[in-house]
Amino acid sequence: MWLLYAAGSALFAGLTSILAKCGIQKTDSTVATAVRTVVVLVFSWVIVGIVGSAGQVSSLDGKTLAFLILSGAATGASWLCYFRALQLGDINKVVPIDKSSTVLTILLALIFLQEGISLPKAAAVLVIAIGILLMIEKKDVKETKTSGRGGWMLYAVGSAFFASLTAILGKIGISGVESNLGTAIRTCVVLVMAWVMVFVSGKQREVRSIDRKELAFICLSGIATGASWLCYYRALQEGPASVVAPVDKLSVLVTVAFSYVVFGERLSRKALAGLALLTVGTVAMALL
Repeated sequence: MWLLYAAGSALFAGLTSILAKCGIQKTDSTVATAVRTVVVLVFSWVIVGIVGSAGQVSSLDGKTLAFLILSGAATGASWLCYFRALQLGDINKVVPIDKSSTVLTILLALIFLQEGISLPKAAAVLVIAIGILLMIEKKDVKETKTSGRGGWMLYAVGSAFFASLTAILGKIGISGVESNLGTAIRTCVVLVMAWVMVFVSGKQREVRSIDRKELAFICLSGIATGASWLCYYRALQEGPASVVAPVDKLSVLVTVAFSYVVFGERLSRKALAGLALLTVGTVAMALL
């Protein structure tokens, strides 16, 4: 069942990017992140109430709680970077870089979780890495180094780095707690972190002036994120992180499809080849 949960996580994660992009056309990305985190928090605790795992809070040991908090902090940092990158750049450019966290997650799982990796899986990781590199345009790298117009790339790289830490810390943290409760606790940390960033940057007044249409998309994005999280961490609890993470990254297919329909963003032939390799490598990771 964990493979089905991982696939569900990919679907909802793909929708999250599109809905979020629609919600940050005018709204500041940090403010949007803070608002949507409220939605995710409510969503996650409602699920906790449904499954009846809230009573486990008092029995959590210090190690589990510490790793859940660290995982939440990493998630918050990843979100802030990711949605800033989405606001500055095209979805089809930001998402592939964000998905590069797959390779780092696999390496960290090998080192810290002792999840073995066979030669076929290593080949699949290499295919994923090549696919990601093909989807990154040289002109975007040049813009980042010279004119600064490609500043979104730095945020996308930061998102990938913190996302990989999230997967490893989350895997360790949920080993002693029901997955839905673990998700809800982590969301509390993300909420605090996001709103601290809003007040530190002096953007709290912008919350009241958010366009209603964009607010609706931000909230829908939060719901999609909540659904993705619940599926993802249930999959992590039951399956190996080195396989769950790659399957989750197939959300790039959903994102690319909807970005073409909604925003008219097209991929070059080189990028399409990279997307194909990314998909093949990811599917191979799940099957090997």
